[in-house]
Amino acid sequence: MEVLNGLKPEKVFEHFESICRIPHGSGNTKQLSDWLADFAKKRGLEHYQDELNNIIIIKEAAAGYEESAPVILQGHMDMVCNKADGCAKDMSAEGLDLVVDGDTIYAEGTTLGGDDGIAVAYMLAILDDDSLKHPRVEMVFTVDEETGLYGAEAIDVSPLKGRRFINIDSEDEGILTVGCAGGVTGIAQLPVSREAAEGKAWLLDLSGFTGGHSGTEIIKGMENAAKSMGRLLYELSDRAGARLVRVDSGVADNVIPTSARAVIVAKAEDALAEICDEFRTLIGHEYKLDQDVVLTVSKADDQTAGAMLPMDQASTQRVIAYLIGTPNGIEKMTVGIDGLPQTSLSLGIVSTSEDGVEYTFCIRSAVDSECEMLARRLQCQAEALGGSLRREGPYPGWEYAQESPLRDLVCQVYRDQTGKDMVIEAIHAGLECGYFAGKMPGLDCVSIGPDLRDVHTPGEKMYISSVQRTWDLVTEVLARMK
Repeated sequence: MEVLNGLKPEKVFEHFESICRIPHGSGNTKQLSDWLADFAKKRGLEHYQDELNNIIIIKEAAAGYEESAPVILQGHMDMVCNKADGCAKDMSAEGLDLVVDGDTIYAEGTTLGGDDGIAVAYMLAILDDDSLKHPRVEMVFTVDEETGLYGAEAIDVSPLKGRRFINIDSEDEGILTVGCAGGVTGIAQLPVSREAAEGKAWLLDLSGFTGGHSGTEIIKGMENAAKSMGRLLYELSDRAGARLVRVDSGVADNVIPTSARAVIVAKAEDALAEICDEFRTLIGHEYKLDQDVVLTVSKADDQTAGAMLPMDQASTQRVIAYLIGTPNGIEKMTVGIDGLPQTSLSLGIVSTSEDGVEYTFCIRSAVDSECEMLARRLQCQAEALGGSLRREGPYPGWEYAQESPLRDLVCQVYRDQTGKDMVIEAIHAGLECGYFAGKMPGLDCVSIGPDLRDVHTPGEKMYISSVQRTWDLVTEVLARMK
């Protein structure tokens, strides 16, 4: 039975629920892409599907709008797959378990994927409704936005005639996004040597951190679970002689980690217990925004250790030094725009293998040279410790345009519908508009979306009434493009 039956706008929620039945995490979008292609075929719509699984679906203008300039609507089909502790769902193979709670929708135990499944649902609903008034609409569904905007980077835009571009990947109703930061993923690797060591193996588990999007929510000042684990490991190595076996944290480079785990070998059990008790006290004193953090310590077995020997002392020290010594958080705020970070980075993933430890950072800046400098700092630190750093998925920023007829139209419609003025802002996060603006000179871009909260976390929620109001906004904007 459909969970979202009866919610309005009906077509939007019907399509959203269909999307949620199909696994569509980043890198796993083939099934959804084929489903979208089949959607277009059944309706006789012009469409293009590329090797990456990007899809373009085109619907010609409604009667009376044949002479109107085309418009592009765009969103990404991949979602961040994140689960609550203890959730057994295989998000690579299973659909989501949707729940309606008053005015909100969430997924039991997992992320919801409202970022950006709601954009896909909006576009399908427009394509599926012949009563709507609109010019030629060119719907662009991209892949792998969450892991580096790879779909937008690679997509062929030659089928697109429009030069008005509405991205539906914002998360606050009433806010019109008109610019964004660029960025790059930095992946550092430190080699390690291993040897047998005296002592017992212990599993350290830090959990309960708030987490969140490393761009839009980094300004809130939440703790990073991986960095916090590094702080604890330093004390255990320095005062209890602990050797590190492994340390792991995070699910995606653009998500502030909510938990971290480490396996150590230590002889000084009394010192270990004392240090962990001190750290628990520190958590209660310092972590004001992450009040649910818990540190548990238990004996480790071969399975939790990954059947790996402990690292030698030098490797232990190098791995911990990079973990605690690298920058993290906001580096600089934007001058002239209150509350907008200009440059930041976040350690999103730490993973351990037999041969080394890998650290994945999300680096963001509205200033290319500052982004470059942060990457070089990470590289210098890695090289000084015998490691290396590679860069992946660089993406351009989207510069604010002084003149934008599309921005003016959206603001006017919003004012007419609500009696309020839209908030105009740029964001400290990557949006695909940057790639499209670079490929299509003269593109007039805006980004909007309904209210979403706690995206990229298992607590993600989407607000039903906001979905309706944003639908009304989008469809009225299209109607006024005659």
